[in-house]
Amino acid sequence: MKPIAYALALGLLATPAFAGPPSGSTEIEGQKVLTMVVREPPVLRCNNNMQVAAELANLYKIPIVVLPASLAPWSKAPAVYYGEQVIAEDGGDFNGMVSFDQMQDIIEIEGAPKQDRGGRLIEVKTELDALKAAIKGGN
Repeated sequence: MKPIAYALALGLLATPAFAGPPSGSTEIEGQKVLTMVVREPPVLRCNNNMQVAAELANLYKIPIVVLPASLAPWSKAPAVYYGEQVIAEDGGDFNGMVSFDQMQDIIEIEGAPKQDRGGRLIEVKTELDALKAAIKGGN
């Protein structure tokens, strides 16, 4: 684990319980942190959010923290934060689940730096989407 990510995790874990977004490290070296709060064990919406985070990490240089709900008492799980902004939360906006396109739009608007080259995960996703389309089309 990188020292910055470790320090970030410790900063978030030391945050006192309160309602709202995390008050700990929401930014590292000028870059907003994507924080995912997941249920224990993670289920459908949490798994979706983690998949979205993995796909985003293949395209953008953004710090990502995934926290179990027991270590994030300020939040309803599942929840997604970008910096201090609540993007999705259980029982609230988007009922705790985000999409890749939604998060990519937000990250693009914020001007997050891109990876020097995309990861393999995006290539696999493209192939999977093509397969799904072929199945739906009856081909």
